Amino acid sequence: MTQIPRTALWLGVAGLVPFVWGTVTLMSESAAGFGVAQFGPRYIGPYVQIFYGTVILSFMSGVLWGFAAKADEPVASLGYVLSVVPAIWAFFFVGGGPTSAIIYLIAGFLGLLGIDWLFWSRGLAPRWWLPLRAGLTGVVVLSLALSLL
Repeated sequence: MTQIPRTALWLGVAGLVPFVWGTVTLMSESAAGFGVAQFGPRYIGPYVQIFYGTVILSFMSGVLWGFAAKADEPVASLGYVLSVVPAIWAFFFVGGGPTSAIIYLIAGFLGLLGIDWLFWSRGLAPRWWLPLRAGLTGVVVLSLALSLL
């Protein structure tokens, strides 16, 4: 099966909302004002992107761990090691000011896509996994990059 399951696609697209919303609130004063009034300042601009991006990198570590569990040794051991990299990356590198945090998130998501490819190429992830992840990563990286402008 190479077609992305609807539920996975819709949940993936829904997961883009905080990244896109953060960019929109940086480019629109009215959107930022609405966001602050409705949700608070933590949920606009780079702050929502940094917080949510850190959560997603950690979440993806758990997903990758599940893929690693499908492998036989020694691939499983390498898979377990690689699976924790996104969470550790977020913990150690996503901090400081918003500019450096966004840059490290971009690097983290691009690195995650590389790890996704490794799992996918070994047949540990579903056939539809890489097309889904590549599209989602593209939007995430674009949203984060636009926030640097």
